[in-house]
Amino acid sequence: MPLIESSFGVLLLWAVIGYGLGAIPFGMVLARVMGLGNLREIGSGNIGATNVLRTGNKAAAALTLLLDGGKGAVAVLLARAFVGEDAAQVAALGAFLGHCYPVWLGFRGGKGVATFLGILLALAWPVGIASCITWLATAWLTRISSKAAIVAAALSTGWMLVFGYGSAMVLGFVLTLVLFWRHRSNIVRIKAGTEPRIGQKD
Repeated sequence: MPLIESSFGVLLLWAVIGYGLGAIPFGMVLARVMGLGNLREIGSGNIGATNVLRTGNKAAAALTLLLDGGKGAVAVLLARAFVGEDAAQVAALGAFLGHCYPVWLGFRGGKGVATFLGILLALAWPVGIASCITWLATAWLTRISSKAAIVAAALSTGWMLVFGYGSAMVLGFVLTLVLFWRHRSNIVRIKAGTEPRIGQKD
């Protein structure tokens, strides 16, 4: 049973908490700590796991993936435990926007894929699992991380409908739109056939 009653002020607080968690740039922190250099000067310049992988350090990339997904999941689970589902969805949105637009990095964050999947796993685990499988299958077939992300995001709201999580479809649709916007340059390169493949350093 939630510990706090939901209200506008409480929901706003959880949006801020979610944003704060989401805005932790784990990729950049790990790259610095592990001596991998400045991610802004590597590959695409992105702070996510795919770009960390371009350093050649698979352990750092895997840890970035887990932590970026984990911060989204933690935001959802904490908000749900203390307040309820409305707060969980608000915290999810805050975490996703925090990752994509962190204030302390000049609003230049990651593209949100791991955080998106972490949010889905915590918010509606069957949808999260289906979306992860969709990502893995597409990545295995195409070897293009961004294409896998786009396909997984595009199908996520459909999975919500299939598994009976209609109450989360608006949030899912908004997250998908933001993820697509963050991948707009990738979409152009995919169409042109110039998008880098997974593990490619250049």
